[in-house]
Amino acid sequence: TNFNDPVSGANWSPTGNQIAFQLSPGGGMNSQIYLIHSDGTGLAQVSSGGKSNNWFSSWSPDGKLFSYSSNKDNLNGMDSYIFNLTDKKDQLHVKNQGIGQISDIGKNNDQFLLSRLASRGSNDVYLVDKDLNETILTAHKGPGSFYGEFAPNGDIYMASNLDRDKIAFGKFEEDRIKILSEREDSELQRFVINHAGTLALLTWNVAGRNEMSVFDMQSQKVTGDLKLPVELIGGVEFSSDDEFIVFTGYGSQEPTNIWRYDFQDKKFSKLTESPHPGVVLEDLVAPKLVQFKSFDGLELSGWLYEPKTGKKPYPTVISYHGGPEGQSRPYFSYTFQALLSQGIAVFSPNVRGSSGFGKEFVNLDNGALRVNGVKDIEACYNYIVDSGFAHKDKVGIMGGSYGGYMVMAGITEYPDMFAGAANLFGVVNFITFFEETEAWMAEISKVEYGDPETEAEMLKALSPINKVDVVKTPTIVLHGANDTNVPVVEAEQVVDNLKERNIPVEYVLFPDEGHGWRKTKNKVTSTESIVNWFKKYLVEE
Repeated sequence: TNFNDPVSGANWSPTGNQIAFQLSPGGGMNSQIYLIHSDGTGLAQVSSGGKSNNWFSSWSPDGKLFSYSSNKDNLNGMDSYIFNLTDKKDQLHVKNQGIGQISDIGKNNDQFLLSRLASRGSNDVYLVDKDLNETILTAHKGPGSFYGEFAPNGDIYMASNLDRDKIAFGKFEEDRIKILSEREDSELQRFVINHAGTLALLTWNVAGRNEMSVFDMQSQKVTGDLKLPVELIGGVEFSSDDEFIVFTGYGSQEPTNIWRYDFQDKKFSKLTESPHPGVVLEDLVAPKLVQFKSFDGLELSGWLYEPKTGKKPYPTVISYHGGPEGQSRPYFSYTFQALLSQGIAVFSPNVRGSSGFGKEFVNLDNGALRVNGVKDIEACYNYIVDSGFAHKDKVGIMGGSYGGYMVMAGITEYPDMFAGAANLFGVVNFITFFEETEAWMAEISKVEYGDPETEAEMLKALSPINKVDVVKTPTIVLHGANDTNVPVVEAEQVVDNLKERNIPVEYVLFPDEGHGWRKTKNKVTSTESIVNWFKKYLVEE
């Protein structure tokens, strides 16, 4: 493919002759689904185009069908559709309030596993037959996270935290989920079953890093672990003969590449080498994992990056992840490494509300509890300053999306704490966020943030825009003009206010981006702008 806009995902048909892929016009949320022959011919758009949001889900085992989700006929939800390659038509399969996705299709194309996310932090998995009759497999109260997949023999295996804190590996049998493999120190991130149905690979999230174990489907036990060559792995696929797997691997010093593991040789090999002209990977900084306590004794953790030049106490940027259910992990960050190359340290914490640490921890910032998540900002600052790592007068704050909210919350609640700030496409006003974001996004966010119809006063109190008059911190604001997740009005409110009060502010608006940056030239512009901003306010006298 060769488009002006980025391809955001590609999925091979099981027959190998076609590829389904997503294209994101202007980098926005309104991604469209296309089919193309594997030789590059026969390009055809499948989805309806326009402003509709469309996500590819899964192929059927025979390659005759695939499922996708779309809001083309239901702005408040992502409905589930089945596209038939024989007649080139789709049909509404299941209607959803919130987000719905068909995660897997059974071997005879007559059963489907459907995941419905009614609110952030709580979904259910349903077994749906060809007549659209639904059977819920994960009935629960309160938060819960579930994912299901058919084994070749039709059995249903699941990732589940039903009646437990951390996500584990299990099997649905006799109307319940039987846990087969669990770890106290980590959550199951994903699993994949081989074509013969003889083993599954379990990927665990251990405080942010990945570990992988081999699960024997006959004995129903873990039989060993694979020592991964990288800190993090993405999607895993078995070869058709099950003799090897391929996966994407990456880490703090390793850009994303495709790796292979051969089960007979028991060896990993890297199949690609992402270009990095002028960059010596060994010169990049790997972080160390640290633990510390917040104001109420809750244990938090984070990734501490120490520059290879200068000495303690360092000028330091605290970077908050998005989500809010995201997680700071030791991934390859060009912005982090650029800061480090200029002698600026980086601290990437996991405050309450982060994923990867269990069901209780990820829900500690819901609704009115968000004030405690904001208080964690002070705990992060105190940790790096009191430990002697950071200079108390040279600490910056940075974050994107919900991390941008944390930036604005930090400089409004603690106006004397930070020497500089970078707000990337962050939420600053929950009222305008709910009014302007995608309807399905608003629908699933009411439990996490609060319901604007019944909790408007709480949302106003939690919105940094209503306290922005106290901001003293020089702030750079970066946003994509096509962002329908966190609309650009969120950035404009901040920039206009700071300009009126003569607070140093810089505004970088990308006309060809949505929620985050997809194009290399924009990533370069963003990184240079952020690094120069922090150099000016944290380093230069």
